[in-house]
Amino acid sequence: SDGRVCVWDTRTRGKPALAVKAHATDVNVMSWNKKVNYMLATGADDGALRIWDLRSFGAAAASNESAKFVANFTFHRAPVTSIEWAWFDGAMIASASADHTVCVWDLAVERDAEEEAAAMAAEGNAIAPDDLPPQLMFVHQGLKDPKEIHWHHQIPGMCLTTAADGFNAFKAYNVGNEVV
Repeated sequence: SDGRVCVWDTRTRGKPALAVKAHATDVNVMSWNKKVNYMLATGADDGALRIWDLRSFGAAAASNESAKFVANFTFHRAPVTSIEWAWFDGAMIASASADHTVCVWDLAVERDAEEEAAAMAAEGNAIAPDDLPPQLMFVHQGLKDPKEIHWHHQIPGMCLTTAADGFNAFKAYNVGNEVV
């Protein structure tokens, strides 16, 4: 409830091994990257999705300062309710939010001005908002209050969600097409 992320060592009692201020609001969810074991993602009440390099937590905890995030996405307009790293790609993460959306992110993507200009020159393409992160690969809207999102363990790119309006399964056309 204080915006901190704590990492505990069960061999020591009474205090966390690392504790850093991660968000200005409550941290609701976090997910440890199984492919890149020093990467952690957190989601908070303010809708922020942040990516952390745990190797920098030690210095921040020692100096009693806020840790520096690797990435900060403020696309969600309500609390983040679930996040999960993809099992098939160490740079891909899915998020769910009380804003009735679930998103798929690819952290390996960077903005390419030349490619964007070529896409905008093609007839029929809509102009993307300037504040739209290039890492945002897919947005699924219309779910009623999604609570959880998980990656399907056999079909790369397929996501499963629980929401107030039921269970949902979807696969973005641009995610998980490689054979693992």
